[in-house]
Parts: sequence; structure tokens; C-alpha cells
Amino acid sequence: MYNNSASPFAGLPPVVKNLLIINIICFVGTMIFEQANRFFGVYYPDSPFFKIWQVVTYMFMHGGFMHIFFNMFALFMFGPVLEQVLGSKRFLNYYLITGLGALVLQFAVQAAEVYQITGTVVARGWLRFDMLEGVVHGNHPELTQGSFEKLVSIYNTPMVGASGAIYGLLIAFGYLFPNTPLMLIFLPVPIKAKYFIPVMILIELYLGISRTGTSIAHFAHIGGALFGFLLIKLWGIRRPNYW
Repeated sequence: MYNNSASPFAGLPPVVKNLLIINIICFVGTMIFEQANRFFGVYYPDSPFFKIWQVVTYMFMHGGFMHIFFNMFALFMFGPVLEQVLGSKRFLNYYLITGLGALVLQFAVQAAEVYQITGTVVARGWLRFDMLEGVVHGNHPELTQGSFEKLVSIYNTPMVGASGAIYGLLIAFGYLFPNTPLMLIFLPVPIKAKYFIPVMILIELYLGISRTGTSIAHFAHIGGALFGFLLIKLWGIRRPNYW
């Protein structure tokens, strides 16, 4: 007989459990098919590589083991109690909307960067794409080397990961359970959620503005948190009186 209690997903609410399973399956898929992230990760909307399904599928793709580990660990830690408070349907909607909200801010920042270089947010004509080999060349006389590299980064690099939705979960947990102590690996003392999570957001804002660690979409993290906070206010979610 099969003992269901032995399953690592036993006891998890349905949405959190299925999100974990889907993310793990997709990550294994990227190990088998190396081009999966380029097909299912999301590109800047003016990129020739952009496809409409990517705005959803990007949330289930990850760029490496540590990337998916920390995202899924946060989903495992904070997701169940939030699904209990919100209900499964609303929790799923919240997760997906904050993931889409992450894109809204990330695309807005990218559009501003493209406009700063070219004077337009649709600057595909400034680049020449080799669609078969994925190679990009400059296609405008005013394009400097630095500007070319920036445009290539925006137009030819997919964004992947559930981090935007995860930051939405963090902001929801911090708002609904502000006095819950969180134990961190790198700190020996517990920190209340109402202090730790705002600091995390401020760090992301600083890194995004200072352009430190440019391979990380810091503004997507902020976008997920921002849309999460707006949803909590819009839906009128209140702190549970039993916590």
C-alpha cells in the first residue's frame, strides 16, 4: 500500500502543492532541453522573440538550481498560511497577478531605457537579428558600443523565474502577519516580518537604481511586491484575528 504521508508534498494546500510540482517539472525540463528558457522565458514586448504565452510561462522557468531553490523554499514557507487565509482560488489569482505585475514594472523600466537610447520604445529597427542563430548586430549609425550592448541585453535576454510572485507573497505575509519572527540562515537572531520584508524591498530598489547585479530583474521583484500590496488593499484583506 502507498503511504501518502511519506510524500514531500503531504499536508500542503492544493495550489501551493501544484505550483511546487509544476515549477520542479519545468526546471527538470530545462535540464533536458537547453533552449526551454529562451522559448518560455519572457522577452521585451518589442523583441522578435516575444510570444504572448511567455507572460505566464516565464513564472515557471528558472535560471539555475539556487534560483529555483530559494523561490520554492519561500513558496513552501509562506504559501500555505496565505492560501489558508485567502482561499485557494484567490491565492492562485494573487500569485498570478503579482507575477504579471512584476512584468508591468520591469517592462516599464526597460521601455524607459530603450527610449533613453533611441528616442522610442519600439527600437527593433536599431538591431539586426539572426533568428536562427540568435545573434544580434547593430543596425544604426548612431548606436555606440555601450548602447548596443544595452539594447541587446533588453531585446535578446529572456526573463525567467517566480521571484515577482514570491515577492508578492512576502509583502502579503509581512502585511498580514507583521509580528511573526523570521529566522534567517545568515543571522542568528529572529527578525519580525514587519522589519525584514520592507528592508528586502528597499535593498531591491537600491540594487535596481544602482544597476548592481544587472542579470537580476530587481524591478520585477518590486513590481510583484507593489501589485501584491495593491491587491491586498483592493480586496480588503484583513489580518486574521487568531494570529
